[in-house]
Formats: sequence, structure tokens, C-alpha cells
Amino acid sequence: MKYVVVGGVAGGATAAARLRRIDEKVEIVLFEKGDYISYANCGLPYYIGGVIEDRSKLFVQTPQAFSKRFNIDIRVASQVVSIDRANKKVSVRTADGKEYEESYDKLLLSPGAKPSVPLIPGIDNEFIFTLRNVSDTDKIKNYITTHEVKNAVIIGAGFIGLEMAENLHEAGAHVSIVEMTPQVMAPIDFSMASIVHQHLIEKGVSLYLEKTVVGFTKREGGGVKVLLKSGEVIETDLVLLSIGVKPNNELAVAAGLEIGGTKGIKVNEYLQTSDEDIYAVGDAIEFPHPLTGKPWLNYLAGPANRQARIVADNMIYGNKTKYEGAIGTSIAKVFDMTVAITGIAAKRLGCDGIEYMSATVHPNSHAGYYPDAFPLSLKLTFDKNSGKVYSVQAVGYDGVDKRIDVASQIIKRGGTIYDIIEIEQAYAPPFSSAKDPLALAGYVATNILEKRMNPLYWRELRDADINTVTLIDVRTADEYEVGHIDGAINIPVDSMRERMSEIDSSKPIWLYCGVGLRGYLASNILLQNGFTNVRNLVGGLKTYKSSTAELPVPANIYKTFKYSEEKRFQIDNLRVTELYKEDGDDDKTASSIKIDACGLSCPGPLMKLKKNMEVLKKGDILEVTATDAGFPSDARSWAETTGNEFISSSENAGKYVVKLKKNETMKVVEQQSNAQLGKTFIMFSDDLDKALATFVLANGASAIGGKVSIFFTFWGLNVIKKVEKPKSEHDIFGKMFGMMLPSSSLQLKLSKLNMFGIGSRMMRYLMNKKKIDSLESLRQQAIDNGIEFIACQMSMDVMGVNREELLDNVVIGGVGTYMNRADKSNINLFI
Repeated sequence: MKYVVVGGVAGGATAAARLRRIDEKVEIVLFEKGDYISYANCGLPYYIGGVIEDRSKLFVQTPQAFSKRFNIDIRVASQVVSIDRANKKVSVRTADGKEYEESYDKLLLSPGAKPSVPLIPGIDNEFIFTLRNVSDTDKIKNYITTHEVKNAVIIGAGFIGLEMAENLHEAGAHVSIVEMTPQVMAPIDFSMASIVHQHLIEKGVSLYLEKTVVGFTKREGGGVKVLLKSGEVIETDLVLLSIGVKPNNELAVAAGLEIGGTKGIKVNEYLQTSDEDIYAVGDAIEFPHPLTGKPWLNYLAGPANRQARIVADNMIYGNKTKYEGAIGTSIAKVFDMTVAITGIAAKRLGCDGIEYMSATVHPNSHAGYYPDAFPLSLKLTFDKNSGKVYSVQAVGYDGVDKRIDVASQIIKRGGTIYDIIEIEQAYAPPFSSAKDPLALAGYVATNILEKRMNPLYWRELRDADINTVTLIDVRTADEYEVGHIDGAINIPVDSMRERMSEIDSSKPIWLYCGVGLRGYLASNILLQNGFTNVRNLVGGLKTYKSSTAELPVPANIYKTFKYSEEKRFQIDNLRVTELYKEDGDDDKTASSIKIDACGLSCPGPLMKLKKNMEVLKKGDILEVTATDAGFPSDARSWAETTGNEFISSSENAGKYVVKLKKNETMKVVEQQSNAQLGKTFIMFSDDLDKALATFVLANGASAIGGKVSIFFTFWGLNVIKKVEKPKSEHDIFGKMFGMMLPSSSLQLKLSKLNMFGIGSRMMRYLMNKKKIDSLESLRQQAIDNGIEFIACQMSMDVMGVNREELLDNVVIGGVGTYMNRADKSNINLFI
């Protein structure tokens, strides 16, 4: 029996070795069009970046050693160009152009995949590369070694593209990534990819998402210009095309073998093609996905090796071993982070019409009290009826791989979320927590499936009209003041039982906290006290903030310059500020304190920061190290609110180091005019003339620019009452206030010369005659201009005013809400 194998590496070489191990007597010939039959494809980026220094370590076996050990006739630099199925022969072309024929009894095709190269102008530029094999690797490595590569552009943000981004960065280049979709790493969901976006930006990578390359032109002095459809031009020294691969199916097509809808070679469960004497494995085949039954392409080394073992058995013993299919378990290192998925992400489930639900958690990789506990984000998708697990995605710094490996076995065996929570995992503080992160995701999923918690997902919150719901932030008051979702009121979970009466139950109640746990606890309290329409934000503010964050424009967004002291440009939501120290500014008596907040989830690091800042003297520096990725942003907001100075933040291997100075005066270079800062008004009065003045000023401020907020307190609440109100229950005091106070803005009086109402009617008559907008018209203009109306909750309680009596766009808040707006404003008026 004679077996011919076309192609080496994971599929072909593995199958050839298995054939020999099974039968010592058969004849085996392996053709490889390149010079290498067994090398580490996945290690190629790390050789380019210098992580793997010795090139020879990329080669698992040389052709000579492999041939001797397994007694296989290996012919490199030999391309199979055609198959004569009728006579069971292949035509082979050698490196010198000569052709000959080779017979076979059984033929195995393992031609792999080839890079997708778009037909756009300038694609043949000498500075543009692809990465698929050793030859490509040598070209890139040689170019980097012989040229000064300061800038590199990667087209495509898949696994290989991101691995190359890290390694080109390590080689000293500034890296820009251009991707036509809204996210990097297509196999995972956007909410998980957004965490990777933040990490890439922290590492100095420029992201051009939802951008399409339309051409390349040469740059004077060398290099290339990358032309984007948006009109942007990126100048660079090197371009790497990483926009995906496609099955290398030409040989099979020419031979008349059946090709599937994905353009892969169609095989049956025994990996046999439409010709019973020809089999195929690896990147070139399509195979039904175990979860959907639909054919798909899977470009991964693990499944290719498994297919090779199965196909060798079937070629020798007959079709006895079935291939079960692959679910796409994959993992990548992206700088300091690890990103992985097993199964089908939510976005693809939606495209396939599969109904699902999901749970997202953000625990630590191991016990928080043990050193180096890093955040680990997990997303679990499952069937909304049976709980069958469809996928698990993980992004973190430690422990990602073992959670994904465990989850993959559950998914491949058709397991459910209940199987996940039944896993018995090894536990000790350095390795996990008593509630393992994967089990924790399973617990949250069971709460959702069994309707103990009604989930609210980040897109629903982003797209909602907040005026139609009661949005409650259940974090502490300090966390709320640092930053919250616009329109949310603050009722901490620990105060929920005492303050339930403040909640407007006529609208859906949406809760959120840092990561979802406190929101779940608050949800339980409300549901068990008669509230019905209650939902909790899955993944909490951490998922919402990362998923809705606007990415910076890739143009020197964050630069570090070398001076006598550190000088940085930093960007926040309000302005660009240059923070620096002049020579001699240091206070020689100031002390520096370092605090370790690693392993603490939000708000732990912030609480530690606040506690320690309270005991410092003016000029002292506090350095806080945390593993919570949101901590630098929170610390910056806290410093702005409290008047302390935010000096710097840095990240290394998943640890965030923030430095602050207590009450130190720094030089601030404003890049934004004061006109663009906020304006805040307190409406205390219900006098018609003062209300008119308030809305005239507010609309004018809005026209100039910046956020405008009006805080209505006590008598000012009468200005924003509806004319037609729904029936509302009041106690005796509320009824008395209702009889004594104006029922709406139409009944407001003048502060002077009112004359039993004659003055106010005369004012409205003259305004109408002179074509001046009425109070109600000015108020509507303010609403249309996006001016924020905030009603004081305490005043409402005292005066017996219910939420449904006020205009629909009004949000409920307290002094904390007002102080937050005031801190971000340069004008505050009390009327």
C-alpha cells in the first residue's frame, strides 16, 4: 500500500508520522512545496519580535531527521500541481521547473490556507508583507534588521495581527492597526474586545477601527503611505497584511473534488472527500460546527493535529473513527493580556438565529488577598431555555487558559450551565478562589435562567431613553460622586431597605453597580418587597464603560517626552491638560507613600486612595498600585472633584500605578475655552420673572457650548410641573401644599407688582404682543437644547411632590448630583 501526503506541518506531517507508527511496511511519500515540513507556525511572530532569539528553535523536525526517524520519503521544494483521479497519480513540479508523476493508493491533502491579499492599488509595494510561513518570516525579519522601522501599520486585527502588533512594538516600532470592523479579534464579542482596545491604547498602539484601506503609495525617502477611505493617510515604514486567510483549494477544485459553501474542501465525518481514495485535513477543509451543524472553516493547529491522527487511522483501518468537529477554542497573548474564546460568541449566535442569554463577571484570577491577583473578565452565553452552554470568553492577565480549557470540554459534550457550577476545581489562594471565576459565571447564569435576576444588557442601557426608566446607582455615595451614568440617582445597596419609598415604581427600575454583584443584591431586596419590573445591569459599570467608551483619535493621543522631569499629555472627558513641574518646584520636606491595592475590585482601590490622602500633608505624594483597569480614570476624576493633583498613571503587566499630590498647585495649560465648561443654575424661586430669566440665561449658555444643568429645589419645583397630571396619592401635608402652591407654570406670579395676578397676566400679554417667547416655550427650547433638569429629591419629599407630577425629561437627584455638576462648571447661579 502506498500513501501520498500533500503538505506538511500540523496536518500532513502529523498524519505521515501516525501512518508509520501504525504500519512499518507501507510506503509513504510526503510532498511539501516549501523547504520545511514541520515548524512552529504560531511562534513566527515571536521570532520577528526577538522573544524567540534562535531561529532553529522554530523547527520541530528537519526533513532529514523526520525522514530518518519515520522512514518516510520526504520531498521538499516539490509542489503537487494536479491530480489524475482516474489513474490515481499526482503531477509534481520541482524547484527547477521539471515535472513528473507519482502514483498513490490513498492520497491525503493538507494544503493549508493562504493569506487574503486584496486587489487594491499599490498592493505590490516592496514595503508590504504577509505572514504565513517561514519564508514570509525571514523576509520581515531581514527587513527589520536592515532598515530603521520607526512606524508599522498592520491591516487587520485578528489573532496574528495583534500578536504582530506586540512584537513589532517590542522591536521598537510605533504600531497602528487598521481594521474595517468596529472591533479587534472578530471571534469574540464587542464587549470583551473593548477591554482589549483599552489595553492596546495603554500600550501606545493607534487604533483605526471601522476604517477601510483603499490604496498604497510610495513615500519619498522610503516607506509607504496607507490611504484610507475616510481620506486619512498614514505614513509608515512597513505594512503587514493580516486580513485573514482562505482555503488553499485550487488543487482540489482542479481535480473535481466537491467544494463546500465556505470554499473549503468538503469531507465527511471520516475526513474523506468526494473521492473515496482521497482524504483531506487542516485549514483547507470545511466541517459542520458541533453546535450549529452548519459548515465552517477552522484555522487552528490543535484540530488539525487531531484530524491528522484520525485520518491516518481511517486510511489504514478503513473508516472507523469519526471526527467530532471543532468549536473554535482559541487563545492569544496581546501584550500583557490573554484573550481566549471557546464556542460561538453571542454576535454569531444572533446571526444564526439562535436565541441565547449571557452572563458577564469580573472577578480576580485568584484570591484577592494573595499577591498579584489580577482582574479576569468572563462572558458565558447559553440557551435561554435549556441552559446549554454556547461559549465562554475570557480576557485577563492570569488564569485565562485554564478556564477556557475546562469550558471547552463542557461545550463539546453538550453541557449546560449546571455542569459548569458542578465542576470541582483545585483551589489554593495562589491559583484560584473558593468560588472559581468560571463557577461564578455559572452561578450568575443560573440566576438569570431561573429568573432570580432579570438581566439588563449594556446596549439596552446605552440606547434607552433614561426618562422612561428609574435608573439607580447602588454604589456608595463616594463612588457615585466620582462618576456615574447621566440620569441615575444614587441609593446605595446598604441603604436600599430604608429608602425604597424614594423609588418611582411607575417606571421600570434599572439598577447598576461596579461589576453586577451589588446590583443583584439590590434587585433581590426590591423584588422581595413588592417591586416587579426590576432589572440589573450585567457586568455592571465596568462592562458598560468599556463598551461605550469613545476611542481616542489616533494622532499622538498619548506621548511621553523626556525632560529633566516627566512631562505628559493626558486626555480626560473635559479638557487636554499638560501637567509638569518646573525645576526647583519640589518640596524637599514632602514625603512619598506607596499603597498596594492589587486584588481589590472597584471601589476598593478608590477607598484606599481616599483614606490615605486624608492623612497626608500638603505636597505629599501618594502612589497607589492596583489591578483594577478602571482605577486610573476613577482616580483622575476623584482628584478633579477634591482639588488634589493627579500627577501620572502607568501600566505594566496588568498593574496600574497612579501618583497623586495632595493640594499641590500645578501649571495647567487649557486647550479648551472656558465657554466650553459647564454652567449650573439653581432654581429656588417660583416667581414668573425669575423663571423667565433662568431659561433665557440657560438657553444662551447652551448656545455658547458646554453642558448646562438646572437644579430645581423647593418652590422652583412649581416651574417644572405638568399642566395635566396623572392622579397621584398624597398625605395630608402633601394635599395642603397642593392647595397652596401653583399647580403648574401657568399659575406663577411676579416677584413684584403682581397685583393679585393682574401683573403676571399683563406680563404674558405683553410678551405675546411683542412676539417674545413664553415661559413654556423657553422651557421647551431648553429641553430641545439638551439642558439637564434635575429635581431635588429632598424638596419633593418635604412638599409632597411626586415624580409623575413633573415633566417627563426631569431627572431626580440630590446635593451630590448638584455638586458633581458644579465641580465641572465655571459658572453657578442661584436664582
